[in-house]
Amino acid sequence: MKQFDVPTYYRSNLISAIKNKRKQDDKLKKDFSPTLLDFGNLQIFLARHFGFCYGVENAIEIAFKTIEENKDKQIYLLSEIIHNPKVNSDLKANGVKFLQDTHGKQIIPFDDVNKDDIVLIPAFGTTLSIESMLNKKGASSEKFNTTCPFVEKVWNRGEQIAAKGYSIVVHGKPNHEETRATFSHASSMAPTVIVNDMNETIELGKYITGEKPAEQFYTEFESRYSKGFDVKKDLQKLGVINQTTQLATDTQAIADYLKNVMKKHYSLTASTIAEHFADTRDTLCYATNDNQSAVNGMLGTPADLAIVIGGYKSSNTSHLVELCERKLPTYFIESAEKLISKNELIHCNWKTKEISTVHNYFPEKKPVKVLITSGASCPDALVEEVIRKVAGFFNVENKIDEIAATFYNA
Repeated sequence: MKQFDVPTYYRSNLISAIKNKRKQDDKLKKDFSPTLLDFGNLQIFLARHFGFCYGVENAIEIAFKTIEENKDKQIYLLSEIIHNPKVNSDLKANGVKFLQDTHGKQIIPFDDVNKDDIVLIPAFGTTLSIESMLNKKGASSEKFNTTCPFVEKVWNRGEQIAAKGYSIVVHGKPNHEETRATFSHASSMAPTVIVNDMNETIELGKYITGEKPAEQFYTEFESRYSKGFDVKKDLQKLGVINQTTQLATDTQAIADYLKNVMKKHYSLTASTIAEHFADTRDTLCYATNDNQSAVNGMLGTPADLAIVIGGYKSSNTSHLVELCERKLPTYFIESAEKLISKNELIHCNWKTKEISTVHNYFPEKKPVKVLITSGASCPDALVEEVIRKVAGFFNVENKIDEIAATFYNA
């Protein structure tokens, strides 16, 4: 896989040593067991896969290269390039101005952008209407498009099934930048509707079977269906694509549910299912799959708590928290600064985004066992900082470099 040129301060010697050793020992990525960092009274288990993915590193490389090569130009970002506050803060510090927030609310009017400016498109992609507007203004954006290739793969798959006459169901958070972009691309090619979760999918199924009156659809799925969507006609032949950072198991469950609805409603067999339902299993992102599989592998290790590091707006990170919370106490933090002391931390609720203070989160036992992972937009340097902070609470930080050396010399 391509090696990207990202700022060295996002890297970590400790984490690089661990990842390189695991990669050497497991080239086919079949071993999802965690890596043990044994400090004696403290045992840290690092997930097999975590941190920057291909799409994130690609976006960061393009952004910082653009800054370096265009010091005489005003550089804008449509919105946050990825959902990590450290990276976005660094871009702002380098003079990049953000046009919108993550929900699409305007911060700087598009009228302020002129043809001599550069507009960076974030890793999530953007809508066709915004692309068209930028092209008409003459602002440079195509060369500075950091859309993740795996997001574009989803768009391409949508185009393929649309060409075969299927309508498109997008599994995603309706207000997320990536979902808005994917919906825009899909709806330009085929009738499209967004479902957020299985509950909404079940309700959508009732319109397929006629259990619910067609006119109710337009209220229930308001602002989440494409222009001219005809419930009686456009739900007869479907394919599912997704926001790439959703839980892979959730997307598959949604696809399986709709497939079964079609099979029963149209009395289909294995040989005829394609008449009404498209196989789109290949739209799931590799990094989302790897990180979630690594968390599931890590959760097989008996532990006292889990710490998940990443931006609070990050969808893929939130789902890692969700997985961990099913098994043990889990704390969602943006950085080591949220670890106030051994007895106090600042935690974010992954569902509500409510911030709260947690006390006495470490149990009184020896050894204390901690699971640690991070989202795909979290720099490895932040993970090392968390490890050092936790190790410091147990007065074993001096062992970190020694442990790193064992991975370098192995």
